[in-house]
Amino acid sequence: MMSRIFSLLAGMILLTVNSPAQELVKVENFTLEDVTGKKHSLADYKGSKAIVVMFIATQCPVSNDYNERMATIEKDYRGKGITFLGVNSNKQESVEEIREHAAKHGFAFPVLKDHKNVIADRFKASFTPEVYVLSGSFDILYHGRIDDSQRLAKVTVKDLRVTLDEILAGKPVTTPRTKAFGCTIKRVS
Repeated sequence: MMSRIFSLLAGMILLTVNSPAQELVKVENFTLEDVTGKKHSLADYKGSKAIVVMFIATQCPVSNDYNERMATIEKDYRGKGITFLGVNSNKQESVEEIREHAAKHGFAFPVLKDHKNVIADRFKASFTPEVYVLSGSFDILYHGRIDDSQRLAKVTVKDLRVTLDEILAGKPVTTPRTKAFGCTIKRVS
């Protein structure tokens, strides 16, 4: 009898340990300041067909390899009802550094500073770059990478573009989750 109870408990523990973490499916409204001090709330963009929240960095070489791609994708979808927001959650990257970086790389989208990584924690974001595509009601439609290779010449799947095209066509997102890669977000302890 004791061995049966022990086996049952061991099985429950293994099931708990091996279960995947609860995936975030909806985001709460938040407000952050951009690099000019202007406040942006997620609710400001609820009329969008989709809201792309991109966790980015100034000092991460992987994120920097995506600077031109991020600027181009935003430009290509800007007039189609898609909103882009960059979020910098790295503790060591100052607002001034982020402002200069955004200007240098031609970011036309707001780049918001997430002091103390509160929003990164809420999203459970880990990397730069890491992307979340939200509906106008803040449901997460896609979470993951921009595409499948840091090196532009090796890209075979343009995940973010495919997702946005599906949303604009009124179709369900066929691949709602991919594995993001890049530098880890440098959090406040």
